[in-house]
Amino acid sequence: MSDSSARSRVAAAGCKAAVSVGVASGEEAGPAAGVGREVDAGSGTFAGRAASLSRWWRRGRGAGATDWSAEWKPLAWVVAIFLVFYFLPVGQARFDGAVAESLALTKWYAREHVLLCLIPAFFIAGAISVFISAGSVLKYLGPSAPKPVAYGVASVSGTLLAVCSCTVLPLFAGIYATGAGLGPAAAFLYAGPAINALAIILTANVLGVQLGLARAVSAILFALVIGLLMHLVFRRSEAERARAGMGAPEEADEARPLWQTGIFFGSLVAILVFANWGASEATAGFWYSVHALKWQLTAASALVLAVALVRWIGLSALEVGGVAAVTVVLALLFPGEPLVPFAAATVGLSLVASTSGGEAGEWFSASWGFAKQIFPLLLIGVLAAGLLLGRPGHEGLIPSTWVADAVGGNSVAANLFASVAGAVMYFATLTEVPILQGLMGAGMGDGPSLTLLLAGPALSIPSILVIRSILGTRKTAVFLALVVATATSAGLIYGALV
Repeated sequence: MSDSSARSRVAAAGCKAAVSVGVASGEEAGPAAGVGREVDAGSGTFAGRAASLSRWWRRGRGAGATDWSAEWKPLAWVVAIFLVFYFLPVGQARFDGAVAESLALTKWYAREHVLLCLIPAFFIAGAISVFISAGSVLKYLGPSAPKPVAYGVASVSGTLLAVCSCTVLPLFAGIYATGAGLGPAAAFLYAGPAINALAIILTANVLGVQLGLARAVSAILFALVIGLLMHLVFRRSEAERARAGMGAPEEADEARPLWQTGIFFGSLVAILVFANWGASEATAGFWYSVHALKWQLTAASALVLAVALVRWIGLSALEVGGVAAVTVVLALLFPGEPLVPFAAATVGLSLVASTSGGEAGEWFSASWGFAKQIFPLLLIGVLAAGLLLGRPGHEGLIPSTWVADAVGGNSVAANLFASVAGAVMYFATLTEVPILQGLMGAGMGDGPSLTLLLAGPALSIPSILVIRSILGTRKTAVFLALVVATATSAGLIYGALV
């Protein structure tokens, strides 16, 4: 027993001496030693033990060990993606139908909007950034521009453009990158798809003059409100942009007379408008006549553009003439397929401009830059919108009956739901009217109807993704919240009045 006691006293003394030496030399004897010191010091908290364990873990790893403090996020993404595909409900009717709807919506979007809407819009956006000086943009739309001029121009600009929430994005990106203030640019972004003249007239004809007038007045008013509030919320960053733009050249430094620039841009906008002119239910009248001649008007606008490109932009007359000749031949060979010559003209113009120097080359480079930034996000957004909500008349993951049931009456909840649903749904130009007609037939209230008309064309999942890439997360979130709030307010007021 004495030998055992002696050995115990010697071991204890040795351990005590080792710990004392470690503490004296600034070293730690392992997690137990660290914890022991904190307990002795009266701070044996959970945080203290965790910190000691963390120090022991970092010290105990070998030279080639994985640093999980830096690798846990990639691991989490890998695991999450694996679990999504592992539990993918393939074979269930609703999921399979939603996937089919997602692909069908994207196919329809590619056929109906990419060539006729987006590509002309990319060329217009590139032209804004190259052919319009920063001084001119700052003078009329810049952070320091007179408020009545800047917001007045931005809020009514949509009456000239029959564009959807996606087609307006390249134009918005162009004026914002050139120096437009956040407020006027946001007003233009909202007003562009919300108050085009075709949509207002179609709303009045199909859904009633009262709702059409309410849509026009509300869209113009809230374009101003959203723009002013965006400027107010981000006034510090806008002040910095204004100071940065003080050295921009004035309007007098334009490379060509204003009338030439006006004709050039007018021809581009005319191609965008006429090529996308929708059919009318009427069999006579102005809208019917324009639709019947839409491709002739588009061709005439393209001819004006070709002359402007040769005379004022500096493209080769031989090259532009060759593209025009090929386009005419294809139009004669495929009289019932107008997209064939339109696509040929687009490809030909791209080739000629991209291989030219000077302003023409800069124009194509800028247009291509906007396309690279915006187009992939739009396709991803359209896929997501189709998966969740499907096409008009078809089901996605979210049953359409949920939407119809949630927007009856004129409560705050009904208007808010209509606003949020409209902000994530994708509406092509003018399609919001027949969709809303069906919802109203299913019991949608008057207030939520106006709410959907204001929020739906202005935003969508694809446009939100692109706006975030241009403005950043915070500004995009504020813009989204303002659109939802103003649309909800308009619906509540309109529903209470009618």
